[in-house]
Amino acid sequence: MKRPEKIKSNGLALIPFLVFIAVFLGTGLYLQSKGVEMAFYELPAPIAAFVGIIVAFVMFGGSINEKFDTFVEGCGEENIIIMCIIYILAGAFSQVAESTGAVDSAVNLGLTLIPAHFITAGLFIIACFISIASGTSVGTIVALGSIAVGFAEKAELSLPLVIAALVGGSMFGDNLSIISDTTIAATRTQNVEMRDKFRLNIKLALPAAAITVVLLVIFGRPTTTPDMGDLSFNIIKVLPYLFVLVAAIAGMNVFLVLTGGIAFSGIIGLAYKEFSILGFGQEIYAGFEGMFEIFLLSMLIGGLAHMVNKAGGINWLLDKIKSVIKGKKSAELGIAALVSLTDAATANNTVAIIINGSIAKEISTEYEVDPRRTASLLDSFSCVMQGIIPYGAQLLMAAAATGGAVSPFQIIPLLWYQQILAVLAIVSIFVPFADGAIRKDPWDFEKDMPMSKVKLEGK
Repeated sequence: MKRPEKIKSNGLALIPFLVFIAVFLGTGLYLQSKGVEMAFYELPAPIAAFVGIIVAFVMFGGSINEKFDTFVEGCGEENIIIMCIIYILAGAFSQVAESTGAVDSAVNLGLTLIPAHFITAGLFIIACFISIASGTSVGTIVALGSIAVGFAEKAELSLPLVIAALVGGSMFGDNLSIISDTTIAATRTQNVEMRDKFRLNIKLALPAAAITVVLLVIFGRPTTTPDMGDLSFNIIKVLPYLFVLVAAIAGMNVFLVLTGGIAFSGIIGLAYKEFSILGFGQEIYAGFEGMFEIFLLSMLIGGLAHMVNKAGGINWLLDKIKSVIKGKKSAELGIAALVSLTDAATANNTVAIIINGSIAKEISTEYEVDPRRTASLLDSFSCVMQGIIPYGAQLLMAAAATGGAVSPFQIIPLLWYQQILAVLAIVSIFVPFADGAIRKDPWDFEKDMPMSKVKLEGK
């Protein structure tokens, strides 16, 4: 969302944003103090955003019609609409694939391939695959939580370590999956291709995962070999996940990828009589419904951000940020810090990316930080913070799977993947070892696209 140069800086214009965060964070803290489970998820984020929007309408100048036009213009901004459509398609694919039994087959396939005496490292690897295939860290934790607890008990493993491995693997996919809402938000707010962000992130995530596996093999060996039980699976049902992953990395249009994944999963579900044609349609719609909150939140935040932008709030914030940014490296550190702090405040990595997306885009343009790199930073640091905060959905769900035997604070010191990823991501700012793919195709900041696309358009 570009800001006209004539807009004057106005720090007071940020108040609606601060109200949104205060309502969301304050409600979570209050409910948590009362012992409410999942306290930070009791108040739907769109409601907190709506409160901020009301404040913006009251505060900002102009007629009610002018303010409404500004709000709607932000809601209907091209990247916001594209992001929302990708959300519902991703939700539909995930729902249809899961309804065919793909998750169970993928889990059992992984457990079959991994030796029992490497079960802790194996659970981490399986969680990596399930989360990257399904695009949801929380869903992965829910799917594997009871399995992880059972294996920990049977093999006399450290339960906090096993749960930490599960959470780490789940955040691996949250950061990389092309159907993860964080990936969708990071790429659309920066106007970059998912494939490019994946190529950058994988060079951070894969070494972090490899080191984590080594640590888990060393420190997570079972004292007794657990009985794996029935591990029946159907490889056919796993194929849609592989199709979506390979097609996205190959650079196929994301709409075609997700539509093809939905169709592929639907054909398999119909062939195995998991649902009827009518049921197929119902599963697709259930997937749409599952993305309603993030769909609505994205539109509302888009509208609110545009109002704040026109009132000078974004200019003021950027001016303050620029006062401490001295160059490209400090600009990247600033982007990382902004999204991390916002995630800590909202306990939602997608919300953190959406809030900071336009600001990060402005910073990247001002200091010529490649937007593909910016998208990678937004996704990586938000996932690191989300995977560590004790009041985030991931750690709360993971702890709940143990029936109260383990608290989030017992898990945090053992979250090796998130800690290693954070270190590598920070190092990459000063030693750009992960930027090889984009250095070969530099960004044209004037046209806001890679040079390869500029040359194609010029032909």
